[in-house]
Amino acid sequence: MNPLIRLDRQFVWHPFTQMRDWLKQKPILIVSGRGATVRDVTGRDYLDANASIWTNLHGHRHPKINAAIQRQLGKIAHSSALGFANEPASVLAGRLVAAANPASKKKPHRLGKVFYSDDGSTALEVALKLAYEFTRRTRGPKSRPQFLSLQGAYHGDTIGAVSLGHIDLFHRAYGGMLFPTSKAMAPYCYRCPFNRAKPERADARHYRKCQWECVGQVEKKFSAQKKRGNPYAAFVFEPLMQGAAGMIPQPAGWLRQVTDIARRHGALLIADEVMTGFGRTGVTGQDKDSAIPKTDPLPVTAPLFATGRAGVTPDFLCVAKGLTGGYLPMAATLTSQKVFDAFLGGYEEFKTFFHGHSFTGNQLGAAAALASLDLLQTKQSVLQRARLQKCLHQELQTLWPLPQVGDIRQVGLVAGIELVKDWRTRAPFELRERAGIRVCEAMARRGVLTRPIGNVIALMPPYCTTPDQLRRMVGALREAVTEALASSGTISGSTSRAKT
Repeated sequence: MNPLIRLDRQFVWHPFTQMRDWLKQKPILIVSGRGATVRDVTGRDYLDANASIWTNLHGHRHPKINAAIQRQLGKIAHSSALGFANEPASVLAGRLVAAANPASKKKPHRLGKVFYSDDGSTALEVALKLAYEFTRRTRGPKSRPQFLSLQGAYHGDTIGAVSLGHIDLFHRAYGGMLFPTSKAMAPYCYRCPFNRAKPERADARHYRKCQWECVGQVEKKFSAQKKRGNPYAAFVFEPLMQGAAGMIPQPAGWLRQVTDIARRHGALLIADEVMTGFGRTGVTGQDKDSAIPKTDPLPVTAPLFATGRAGVTPDFLCVAKGLTGGYLPMAATLTSQKVFDAFLGGYEEFKTFFHGHSFTGNQLGAAAALASLDLLQTKQSVLQRARLQKCLHQELQTLWPLPQVGDIRQVGLVAGIELVKDWRTRAPFELRERAGIRVCEAMARRGVLTRPIGNVIALMPPYCTTPDQLRRMVGALREAVTEALASSGTISGSTSRAKT
């Protein structure tokens, strides 16, 4: 056994991993990477099909980000943000504010202040605490701020973030530690009880038959809470695509409708863009839901945030993961001047926001983030992302002949492929059958790495991925489904009708 693997088995406890199963197998131990490829300790190369758990935007060892970090190391790696400012964090805050406020947006909810933290969980924790205290200061100290999030929500693993979550598998064990929050129906078109459409070989958003009952359910939640005399303080959501819920996309127009409802009821909007931020959800000039550029030449501008694509300006915008291009742990919570002003006062009033992190606004992370933003906002990068999402859409169509593929959901450069026993019935695999895990293991044997979300296979390639590499990713998935799940149905193209 390789000595590094031996050390891992002896000492390391891996996240979201059943360690009994882990200790039975020989793990893939990554030692290097370049572009969209990583290499293990044996020298074998793999395609990184989920961008190192949704973080690595530009690929591994990008020369411009490497150089930015090296330049910063020649100055200083880190100094405290408690009582001191620093150069790259100050510049980055200005760049984030500019990116989060397209020129066409009006000022009432403009995001103008940046609070740095460490990761997605802490970015949500910051927003939660700020919204809670802002509500108490504006509605009165006796108010009891309540929060509404979506069914299947996952917003991180700190106690506040877990309280906002509604995935029993992850959160049930900590119920005794959490504060109560409400959940609203998510627009899961493929399994929506209000969708009267029979299964087709297409994204369920495109053939759904409903009357926007999911929007009505959100309205009912807000109205019921208002009748209790304690309107919701904030509505928390992932815009356009819910990640850990199973890559659940929102049909066009849903987000605008429900955020308008929240505004009418006086609720703040907390947008969790930890996964969807920094170009993940697509470029401009695209079709209704499929995120496919319509014309050539391709568009040369693109909103960096899903809320920008949806035409929604939140009161809190939480970012992490891709903020530094996947290089260093860093997060930020953007908010408005109105929220900021509620925490201003004399020293003796103790209106300070009493929250912080040792590595808040650290120089290395900020330097990497600035280099990543420089790359994202070039014409070349936008064109590359547009072409890649179009290629991804085309390649995903080759999966429809598989009877175990029930739904294919794509928003920009995020895709979720839901596995079922038979597409005609939508019958799900039981978790104990480990369908998603088996498929991902078969993909790894073919040199492609990703991680399932239950029975959903996530594909989220780095932006530097070539069309040939993307074809290999999807091809490995296609072969893996056939290998791992062939006994669940018959592979046949004659019964499929793929919509492009």
